[in-house]
Amino acid sequence: MPEALCIGELLIDFVSTIPDVTLAEAPGFVKAPGGAPANVAVGLAKLGVDAGFIGKVGADAFGDFLRETLQQNAVDTTYLIADEISRTTLAFVATRSDGMKDITFYRHPGADIQLSPDEIGTHYIQSAELFHYGSVSLSHSPTREATLAAIQAAKAGRARLSYDPNVRVMLWDDPDDAKYWIWKAMPYADVVKISDEEWEFITDDVDLEQGIKHILELGVKLIVVTLGERGCYYTNGFVDGFVDGFGVDVVDTLGAGDAFVAAMLTQLRQYMDLTALERDQLDPIMRYANAAGALATQKIGVIPSLPTPSEIEIFLQKIIDGS
Repeated sequence: MPEALCIGELLIDFVSTIPDVTLAEAPGFVKAPGGAPANVAVGLAKLGVDAGFIGKVGADAFGDFLRETLQQNAVDTTYLIADEISRTTLAFVATRSDGMKDITFYRHPGADIQLSPDEIGTHYIQSAELFHYGSVSLSHSPTREATLAAIQAAKAGRARLSYDPNVRVMLWDDPDDAKYWIWKAMPYADVVKISDEEWEFITDDVDLEQGIKHILELGVKLIVVTLGERGCYYTNGFVDGFVDGFGVDVVDTLGAGDAFVAAMLTQLRQYMDLTALERDQLDPIMRYANAAGALATQKIGVIPSLPTPSEIEIFLQKIIDGS
């Protein structure tokens, strides 16, 4: 049984061949496997964690490609289901060097939202030590019910739960529904990562302090706000801090947050009590995660760009050496 499990969307990203153009202006697109929770699963596997993915793709050529991609990256696909009716979800993405994205999804409905509660494998989930989820799979039934059932099973199995809301408002029928379900899934999490561009939508507050207070009151033990190339902010309710990012020449920002999450989670594994962590422990963890996020911007597509431990170590050593 895998040590870490991720549940949610697995899809094809068609990424613009050049940044800083709209979808209409893009001269072409590169096919790349994607979907935030799947990206985290591969990121964990590349960093040496035994990982599995729970989700659904179409019984089509794109679905076969995605399954093969996960398997080639040592991610367990026992509970990756092929849907005979709905097709694999597609996303067309135009990225910008500032981290913002222009995205259109082809999902009417996509196979990723057809996962049902009886397809998740409760025993499989309860054996995991780490469980990661997002909010995209909460946008429609039956995958909403499947995701919540999986979250509850992971909690009952005493796994550490990680949550990245990863807001994609265009995938929801109503923005208020998005907020409702995003918050509904929040109290189960031990670790929550939110990007700065999503913060105001989720918390209804530009002020970090008030939003953080609300999340911590739900029982979350570590909150991380990613700030793109500026790095990240973290707090466990007792200590907090900013850790600077790294300036790199960006090729594609898509998936940098997923690389960050995977790297952060691998480093947190050695600690049982997240609320007991001090600044001198959290700072190097976040620096490592920032490095992974920076490296993920160096290639088009997420999964091909997710770094290995040696790539992160070499990158950090170059920073230290000033080269």
